[in-house]
Amino acid sequence: IRDNLDLSPGGYRLTLMGVTAGEGELLPDRDLAINPGHVTTPLPGVATKDPSFGLDALWIERGLREQAQMAGYTVVDPATVVATHLSQVLTRCAHELLGHEEVQQLLDRLAAQAPKLVENLTPKVLPLGTVLRVLRNLLQEGVPIRDLRSIAESLAEHGGRSQDSDVLTALVRVAIGRSIVQEVFGTAPELALMTLEPDLERILLKAVQGGDGALGLEPGLAERLRELLVEAAQRQELLGQPAVLVAPNALRLWLARFVRHLAVDLKVLAYEELPENRQVRVVANIGGR
Repeated sequence: IRDNLDLSPGGYRLTLMGVTAGEGELLPDRDLAINPGHVTTPLPGVATKDPSFGLDALWIERGLREQAQMAGYTVVDPATVVATHLSQVLTRCAHELLGHEEVQQLLDRLAAQAPKLVENLTPKVLPLGTVLRVLRNLLQEGVPIRDLRSIAESLAEHGGRSQDSDVLTALVRVAIGRSIVQEVFGTAPELALMTLEPDLERILLKAVQGGDGALGLEPGLAERLRELLVEAAQRQELLGQPAVLVAPNALRLWLARFVRHLAVDLKVLAYEELPENRQVRVVANIGGR
């Protein structure tokens, strides 16, 4: 932490390896009232945006905290604003912070509990660089790597048949599917999911399988798909539910990359990742009527 005279008195900037990863401005004597999207009650305050997620917000007098909470706002103090923003940036950029040294340290810790597993994994089956790429792939999509043992077991099992980090990542995701789903939905017994309309799914699958994984969609179709996904995700957000699209494994990676830069938080899961003990409810059929 250091002072920067280029910033405004209440401004702050988060940098990663010298590059700005986030910034915001605080009013230290006020609280931030964040509108989760459904609050219509007006409050006096200074209009702004929540720096972590871009939601509409107000800097309000501290005496209005209880009134704002009763109206439905999420109210936090300036220190929490910065802490949440920092946590969000670290989560978003975790894959950039993970390198060879960090992966080796993780494997060394795992070796203390499962020495044969680590011995059989690297460098016998996979080089350290491939393990690193798989872990980065997981982190980039917000998948925790705390269950390193299951990840390593999957890599050791499948690494002899493929060295492709994308293929291995897909296999690992299936192995830890229960953890991925719990990270998104918690312990809810029912999973509210979006699906693709069958004809659209067939078009996308044909394009992927015929293009070595690179999908060249007609621009009009690509734009329409973006619009439909954003609309469906926003409806889920208004309901306070996670926006999750489920698709065949062959499409999942491309779709995840396709939605990565949309202005919504949309997760993409494969059918194979869904636990058998969870009920599924389809809340939107993308491309259907």
